[in-house]
Amino acid sequence: MNQTPVLKINASRLQQRIHELAQIGKIGETGVCRLALSKEDRAGVDLVKSWMEEAGMEASIDPFANLIGVKRGSDPNAPVLMLGSHVDSQPYGGRFDGVIGVLGAIEVIQTMTEEGFVPACNIEVVAFCDEEGCRFNKGLFGVRGMTGKLEPDELERTDKNGMTRREALIQFGCDPADFEGYSFQEGRIGAFLELHIEQGPVLESLDAPVGIVSGISGPLWLTVEMTGFAGHAGSVPMPMRRDALVGCAKVIVALNELVQQVPGAPTVGTVGSLTVFPDSRNIIPENVSFTVDLRDIDLARRNALEAELLSVIDNVAREHGLAYTIREDTNSEPRYCADWIKTTMREEAEKIGIAPPELMSGPFHDSLTMSYVCDYGMIFVRCKEGISHNPKEYSSPEDIALGTELLYRTAVQISTERWRIQP
Repeated sequence: MNQTPVLKINASRLQQRIHELAQIGKIGETGVCRLALSKEDRAGVDLVKSWMEEAGMEASIDPFANLIGVKRGSDPNAPVLMLGSHVDSQPYGGRFDGVIGVLGAIEVIQTMTEEGFVPACNIEVVAFCDEEGCRFNKGLFGVRGMTGKLEPDELERTDKNGMTRREALIQFGCDPADFEGYSFQEGRIGAFLELHIEQGPVLESLDAPVGIVSGISGPLWLTVEMTGFAGHAGSVPMPMRRDALVGCAKVIVALNELVQQVPGAPTVGTVGSLTVFPDSRNIIPENVSFTVDLRDIDLARRNALEAELLSVIDNVAREHGLAYTIREDTNSEPRYCADWIKTTMREEAEKIGIAPPELMSGPFHDSLTMSYVCDYGMIFVRCKEGISHNPKEYSSPEDIALGTELLYRTAVQISTERWRIQP
């Protein structure tokens, strides 16, 4: 940064709202738990809705529990510029993941209103429902609902307490019956912009407060269930056991080794959730269910690793006399940001004296789904030590303000110059 930039957005107002929202579902000093479609999620959505209205937007909740605020532009028939992210969290999450993308977008609109700026198109700010996917084991629900990409069994997915997504939606205040009358209008959205914390250490290592995202790695989510046979832990000889947990452990170790085969590659693999039955210290585990999260920006490499992993699972099952099933929960190819949006961001960044580096996103975001219906761009904000999905997640007020200012200036530019040349 060559000089201290002059910001048009109200940084103190933005920080106050981040603080207020963090009180809903607060755990410990800095943690947050606002699971999708929970009462805490609803309270958060209601608070955010009030800020949308304060910023001059018309706000409502759609059938998929997405909160949508609309700022009217001079041409209501022009393609919409959409901004947003999510406010649901992980069960052991931080204050900034998703939140700065929604509250930053509201600050963009409120600044436009205060500046007397009228965009050429309608601008919509969206807090998408259930981006995280931790409650029903499949994320990006709201954005996939909005864009017509839900799967047949979506509403029957259950959380750990046996509640279906259908029941949770009804408790939240939405009627799944309204899905029937909804259809996505192709071409309605011209572009989507998302502000988000990086959730990684790259920007901090470069001493850069913000970055421009070049693309999002393609995530593959699997749920694997391995079944053996329960027996007494003290009496069944080791060679005669069909221990599902031993099989699971070998798969976990193999996954960890597979994703590190290419030095320097951004490939990552994680087993983040595991359930053991009958879960007793002196019974050989009969059944184990575990998740696999495999990501890479290189789709061919990820596909090759998936094939190797499936072979490992099959070989381990044969070795230990286990049956197994594999369910694919999410499978997306890598998606790249629009060059014209990145160019606009770079030009606007230069005007405020910064030169954001370009970097890939390992985590997926609502932008991933939006990329299938319109051009998209993302701005990353530096986060301390790359920590996220953890109460210690932290981005400084100064960095968040700078990222929001870049979002504001990019949105102003796109909603004037870009839309002016639309047919």
